[in-house]
Amino acid sequence: MKKLILIVMLLCMTGCTIKSGDEANSSVATTNQYKETAESTITSEYGKESLGEEDEHFEESTESFIEEIESLWTPIDPSGNTLESRINVPKGYARTACGERSLTAFLRGYTMKEDGAPVLLYNGAKKGNQRAHVAVFQLPIENADLQQCADSVMRIYGEYCLSIGKPERIKYHFTNGFLTEYSKWCDGYRIKVDGNNVYWVESGGYDDSYASFQAYMRMVFSYAGTLSMDTYEANSITLNELQVGDVFLKGGSPGHVVMVVDICENEAGKKAFLLGQGYMPAQEFHVINNPSHSDDPWYYEDEVSYPFRTAEYTFPEGSLKRVSYSEWVDQ
Repeated sequence: MKKLILIVMLLCMTGCTIKSGDEANSSVATTNQYKETAESTITSEYGKESLGEEDEHFEESTESFIEEIESLWTPIDPSGNTLESRINVPKGYARTACGERSLTAFLRGYTMKEDGAPVLLYNGAKKGNQRAHVAVFQLPIENADLQQCADSVMRIYGEYCLSIGKPERIKYHFTNGFLTEYSKWCDGYRIKVDGNNVYWVESGGYDDSYASFQAYMRMVFSYAGTLSMDTYEANSITLNELQVGDVFLKGGSPGHVVMVVDICENEAGKKAFLLGQGYMPAQEFHVINNPSHSDDPWYYEDEVSYPFRTAEYTFPEGSLKRVSYSEWVDQ
């Protein structure tokens, strides 16, 4: 009876929830803190002199319970305000190494909206399906129905290049193949669209402000998408080549794309990854659930088969691709 009371009290104090399976993680308290709490609880509640024979092996039983607590794993840390601090890696896995200026570091350190925040549309309304995501990036979104799925991926790469001081790397293709270099935009040129004819026109002086970048991205969003990405900017890869920034992509009107935003590995070299997406109507970029296990958002290498099912879209075989933007990435 006393042991049952102890277990209940410890769970309440630590905020832990026992789950089935042996994959788990607990960062609430150290082992010594658990022991001190347990011992203090028992002695204050009953007094040492009242402990019977069932408690003779108190230390042994509490250590066993502590091991059980420490074997638990919760994927989400509500107090985390970045991708890395918000979403824990599974037990036995570690995040892959990356450079300070890498896209991986950029995404892991990106600020997230508070835990439980809804995904909002471009107009501030809530997205209809609020069950598909586990975290929302505070990535800027334009106040128009423009920044959809492929656009969100392009926005991520563009923001990354700005963050490392390499805006000249930014360039995207329109659906008709026209290449839009941000450096030329900064030089004062603007894009003229006349039917299927697209060309540059000189419009003003040099402007590399963030407002200019936003205007450039709005133009890209208007004339590029999954079809242009698939046609001009993506090549198929195998799963063992997977890296942050790769995509599952189905080009079309409509098509869809989701982006690998983090990767971890276990000692055997098996990977698990997180996926981020925008969608239609234009909406905030968010980390999506894995529909195969709703309590764990990681997608595991051994689980990947085709058709590949994600939170809101199913991709055919051959959809795992690397976009040319990955050439912009510092390691």
